[in-house]
Amino acid sequence: MLGESARLQLLSFIAVQPAQEACVCQLIEPLRLSQPTVSHHLKVLYKAGLLQKERRGTWIYYRLVPERFEILQKVLTLPKSK
Repeated sequence: MLGESARLQLLSFIAVQPAQEACVCQLIEPLRLSQPTVSHHLKVLYKAGLLQKERRGTWIYYRLVPERFEILQKVLTLPKSK
């Protein structure tokens, strides 16, 4: 699921947003991917339980699931060397 670098980039981008949320329209340009590709990756992350989604008009906003994201951060953090 996270073997695709675009998915890690999406999570990182969403994590640094003020409300830790973004719509597809905000993610296309920074990642230099097409809308269908971004939507596909967001769908995978949503199904994995890392993102929540909310429709607002014609756009879907994706937000981090804090508990899941914290676990992911712990797993991906390298141990500190002594």
